[in-house]
Order: sequence, then structure tokens, then C-alpha cells
Amino acid sequence: QVQLVESGGGLVQAGGSLRLSCAASVLPFGIYDMGWFRQAPGKEREFVASIRWDVDSSRYADSVKGRFTISRDNAKKMVYLQMNSLKPEDTAVYYCAAGRNSGSDYSAEYKYWGQGTQVTVSS
Repeated sequence: QVQLVESGGGLVQAGGSLRLSCAASVLPFGIYDMGWFRQAPGKEREFVASIRWDVDSSRYADSVKGRFTISRDNAKKMVYLQMNSLKPEDTAVYYCAAGRNSGSDYSAEYKYWGQGTQVTVSS
């Protein structure tokens, strides 16, 4: 059974940093594109960042460009989201997802999802 497990969420003040991690099991991790999405209360899930299986390219939502960095370690079956200069509007549950989609920003193109980790940014 495929499992994606996120960690690293928490409460941070505006301007602070967090690093989210996602551990994958069972997948042939090295051939899957990975993405991070988030969902704030009362809002739809939205794309944050993605990275191709071959680490050839990454993609970011305009709202996080220049502040967030996605990376992966295929040997460890891990994907990370470094979040800097956090803002209150970044508050959401963050989800890790896996799919074979060339690093798509569409949630429907991701087959596997983690359970999410809460990020809360106080002003």
C-alpha cells in the first residue's frame, strides 16, 4: 500500500521559516513527480509547488515564488518544502502528493496523497 507521510508543520510567526518533509513508502519513488498542495479553512485545495521525478524542473504557485523551495532525495524517498518569509495567508493544511504528470499543478493529476500537516502562521 502506498503511503505518503508529511511532517514538519507547526506554529510560526510571520517572517519565520518551516521545512516540511514527506516520506514515501512502497512507491517506485524515483519515477513519480511530486507536489505540494495546501488547503485553508473554507477554501479549495490549491497548488503550491511540484518537482519532476528526474529533478529536471520545478514549478511554483505565484503566491510562493521566491519564498518556497521544493526539493527531493530519490535515494531516501523524501520530498521537502522549505518555506521562508512565511505570511499569515500561508496558514493551511499542507499535503504531499505523487503522480506521473510531469510536475503538473492540477490536483486531479496526482494519484496518491498524504494525510496533511498543519501550518499556522501568526501575525
